[in-house]
Amino acid sequence: MQAIILSAGRGSRLLPLTTDLPKCLLPIGMTTVLGMQLDTLAKAGIKKATIVTGFNEHLVEAELDKRAHGPKVKTKFNPFFQVADNLASCWMVRKTMDKDFLIINGDTLFSPTLLEKVLAAPAADITVTIDKKDQYDGDDMKVTLDGAQLLSIGKTLTPQQTQGESIGMLRFMGEGRGIFKNELKRRMRNEDGTKSWYLSAIDHLAKSGVRINTTNIQGETWAELDTPEDYEICRNLFGTSDMARKRFAVI
Repeated sequence: MQAIILSAGRGSRLLPLTTDLPKCLLPIGMTTVLGMQLDTLAKAGIKKATIVTGFNEHLVEAELDKRAHGPKVKTKFNPFFQVADNLASCWMVRKTMDKDFLIINGDTLFSPTLLEKVLAAPAADITVTIDKKDQYDGDDMKVTLDGAQLLSIGKTLTPQQTQGESIGMLRFMGEGRGIFKNELKRRMRNEDGTKSWYLSAIDHLAKSGVRINTTNIQGETWAELDTPEDYEICRNLFGTSDMARKRFAVI
């Protein structure tokens, strides 16, 4: 299993923190958002990772050059990061999708036990990692389910249609790799392809009859980093306590 981390964006909602610093390089404890992701992947035995870069990519490259441990990392620069959404970032690294892989949003932090649960989930072509909570807001990437099967995914689902939230981590295995790459190709040929989220491709596949499985990680620790308020939550969960520092210590 390899990992693809989508870290091309600037994180404009985090300004002025991201005036020059890419969101993935914001400090968390003794490392950065990206550093913590890579350390957690390493703990799970993942040896290869591809990072899609964009805003101030030279700073990301410099940070990666400092790393002495963890997965073997390569980067792919997305020159369209200012005008394209993350479906285009996935398109940029489609050639790396020749073996089973995870796609992880560059602003999602997660515990080692959460990742272990995702990797240990029953084999399936495409698996979306979800969480369940009491209520959802307009910024949540909500999901409609039939048991463990995903029927739709998007931010505009109504409360009646919502049974969970995608956390920004997907697993692709076997035929799922080719299914996803073909859908990327189809979407990028459309006029709005570069402006689409990659999860819109998952939504289309689900509605077209492709079985999309889900793994529920309810109760595990994770957080998404979009706003200054989110940053404080991430720092509290992952970066400030002695327990957190030991839990995510660099291998």
